[in-house]
Amino acid sequence: MTQDELKQLVARAALDYVVEGKIVGVGTGSTARLFIDALAEIKDRIPGAVASSEDTRTRLLGHGIKVFDLNEVSDIPVYIDGADEITAEMHMIKGGGGALTREKIIAAVAQKFVCIADGSKLVDVLGRFPLPVEVIPMAQAYVARELAKLGGTPVLREGFVTDNGNVILDVKGLQIVDPVDLESRINQIVGVVTNGLFARRPADVCLLGMESGVKTFTAD
Repeated sequence: MTQDELKQLVARAALDYVVEGKIVGVGTGSTARLFIDALAEIKDRIPGAVASSEDTRTRLLGHGIKVFDLNEVSDIPVYIDGADEITAEMHMIKGGGGALTREKIIAAVAQKFVCIADGSKLVDVLGRFPLPVEVIPMAQAYVARELAKLGGTPVLREGFVTDNGNVILDVKGLQIVDPVDLESRINQIVGVVTNGLFARRPADVCLLGMESGVKTFTAD
């Protein structure tokens, strides 16, 4: 199967985690877009969704799915999103699509985080995929110097502005053996909004698209 076909498998499998009559949190990216397309088939069973980006919001609305502001919502049973990398411990790198901050906020609110990804995203150690860090524009140079001290090479994502009006530094060359610690250390740098490590709030379930079908993993 192609990578897109594997993504399609897990996108459809994630429908089993949608709670009827409840709002669902929806992530951003290619796999999340496929999930939105699948969600449209059962949109009459849910009141609507909370979107992690303007791109996701537009796609949900295009399918006739009502989009709620997170401030209007107190209960999100499940948040469904992809990952750029994920380990067996359910720690992830996210933010390739630039929506890491809003994704992290919705994940914090949700009772359950279901990660949907193709098998290539499963890794032993995070860091092959550059780690996105969302930064207040005036702090870009300072934050880059501080990130370099942690052993990575920060590169400005050219021509990109987040939905929050900020810039992203993609940090290359990291081998992240303690993602919980590194997530906290980066977030403590003044000028950082957040970074793409989802370790302090990892996924609860991972649906991984493999040649043999969808494999379900849970945190130990």
